Amino acid sequence: MATLEKTAVAENNAKRMTLDEMELPMGKRARLHRLLYEFGPGNGTLMVLPIDQGLEHGPIDFFENPASADPDFQCQLALQGGYSAIATHIGLAEKYVKRYAGKLPLILKLNGKTAVPPANAPLSTLTSTVEDAVRLGADAVGYTLYVGSSRQDEDLDQFCQVRQEAERYGMPTIIWAYPRGESMVEKGGIDSLYAIDYAARVACEVGADVVKINYPEFNPEKAAKYPKPYDTLNLSFEDRVRKVVQSAGRTLVIFSGGSKVTEDKLISNVQTAMNCGANGLIFGRNMWQRPMDEALRISQRVSEILKNS
Repeated sequence: MATLEKTAVAENNAKRMTLDEMELPMGKRARLHRLLYEFGPGNGTLMVLPIDQGLEHGPIDFFENPASADPDFQCQLALQGGYSAIATHIGLAEKYVKRYAGKLPLILKLNGKTAVPPANAPLSTLTSTVEDAVRLGADAVGYTLYVGSSRQDEDLDQFCQVRQEAERYGMPTIIWAYPRGESMVEKGGIDSLYAIDYAARVACEVGADVVKINYPEFNPEKAAKYPKPYDTLNLSFEDRVRKVVQSAGRTLVIFSGGSKVTEDKLISNVQTAMNCGANGLIFGRNMWQRPMDEALRISQRVSEILKNS
């Protein structure tokens, strides 16, 4: 068993990063305090409902629950379900979320791309600005960073400009840290521990206040492709989650739900994330692809876990 497994993982006490430890400037601290303590489950946790899939995937994601094609469905779910915030692009924010101003915090997603071009060299370009977020009363901005893409030079430069603008306005920045591109595929896949661990560290290094990451997977058929020492690590699911939280350093970590899973699996993943030091969850399709009553019931279960973590 590799030394890394015995030390960096086994000795971690899964302590959750707090707002005090982040030493943020006043504007960022005030906005994050609202998200972490004044809305949603509170207790220093985040429960976010994203609805950027219409741009990223197209209308296909709404077929399973036709009611969800109307963004007001997600707004009502976020409001009634007690979410910390809803994350949308500027068009939905201005056309739908604005009627919930003051009642439902907004995370404005600043960049995006469609699923139409090939995914071998992705870049998510800007669709709005930090100034738009301030104008709309948002409490944070979201930015998708494709770690490992052959276009990451453009991506990092674009994010640098966003980060500088966010610093001027005192706006917290959440990075959607997604391993992508041919090089990541060749190194064992975009959801491997190597890939997610790298993405978590990159988000911390480039200045994210919060990082959204996926749960790291282990595929024995691809393990030989993982860079050393990841090719020899034999970690449990819990230790993989704990490891990527560690790599995020003084950056709040929220885990993505990804594609819809069973309720038992969803709740189990939530409990694991919180046990391993995460600050919360960002669940989209896992919630709004369900009928409203079911989505609200599951949201309540997730909220109770976060309140008691």
